[in-house]
Amino acid sequence: MNATTNPMNPTHTEQRTEVVLPGKIEPEDLQLRRGPIPAPGAGQVVVRMEATGVSFAEQQMRRGRYYDQPPFPFVPGYDLVGTVQAAGTGVDGALIGTRVAALTKTGGWASHVLLDAADVVEVPEGVGAAEAETAVVNGITAWQMLHRKARIRSGQTILVHGANGGVGSLLVQLALTAGVRVIGTASARHHDTLRALGVTPVDYRTENIPARVGQLAPGGVDAVFDHVGGPGLSDSWHLLAPGGTLVSYGSAATRDDTGSKQWPVLKLLGRLWMWNTLPNGRHACFFNVWAGKALSENRFRARLRTDLTQVLTALQRGDITATVAAELPLARAAEALRLAESGTVSGKVVLVP
Repeated sequence: MNATTNPMNPTHTEQRTEVVLPGKIEPEDLQLRRGPIPAPGAGQVVVRMEATGVSFAEQQMRRGRYYDQPPFPFVPGYDLVGTVQAAGTGVDGALIGTRVAALTKTGGWASHVLLDAADVVEVPEGVGAAEAETAVVNGITAWQMLHRKARIRSGQTILVHGANGGVGSLLVQLALTAGVRVIGTASARHHDTLRALGVTPVDYRTENIPARVGQLAPGGVDAVFDHVGGPGLSDSWHLLAPGGTLVSYGSAATRDDTGSKQWPVLKLLGRLWMWNTLPNGRHACFFNVWAGKALSENRFRARLRTDLTQVLTALQRGDITATVAAELPLARAAEALRLAESGTVSGKVVLVP
């Protein structure tokens, strides 16, 4: 990565390190920048990052294709886990020294991150930083799609695309814990792992997914979780049982497309809307973890805190197991991004200080 340095704040012996996304670049052109650690204002905390993740969002952002990313340059990083190092006025001093998790959307790829105290959630005792990190954006996404969108119930059957991925692996574990039967698509090398969990695997590369799922669930499935989009989204819809729910939460099929970054999302939303007008009792929706924040920030924060606490508690109990694909230092963010984009790993690639 390229390195640029800001003048050191003379009041600090320690510096802040951050990874900057300067524009539409290859991973090797990420920039490493150093400067003073920010001071917390009223209601804020400074969190010393212990683990931050590489997600599909960053893969899209470096291409300029994440539909609501900020203008370049900016620090990426959708979530993080760390320890509160300093607190501003109005913040309980007991929070200092506490390990917390936070959903950030951007800014997480830094050694020290300034956050509103209302946006951090305490990590339970006995849960490590990298372990907890895998369950922040991936866990909250999986939990809310299962319980707030699809409203799954024990005894139902669901289909999870990408069942070995960051979100998919937590989706299947949370669903199995709730007594749900899970069919999961993945390449053949991940099938033994899925079977060990209790998932019925389907090879998306060599098998006809609609035909195979139709054999496994002749009456249709109660929910499909689809992060791929593209032509296969129609298959996901038609695999639903009466009253079933399709939850779309991405468009990985368009990752390498060029042109408007809004158009694939708008096209997807249009298809979901059209399907919802059909009189067959099925429902389709698009999941966005940030939905509702603009309407009621307090409600959004309360829901996020409740649900993320549920996920981290499940992790502490052992109901779900974190899968860390690799841990790489922040200075090797380019390598981490390449690894995450390769599609060769299971679980989440994590950056550490």
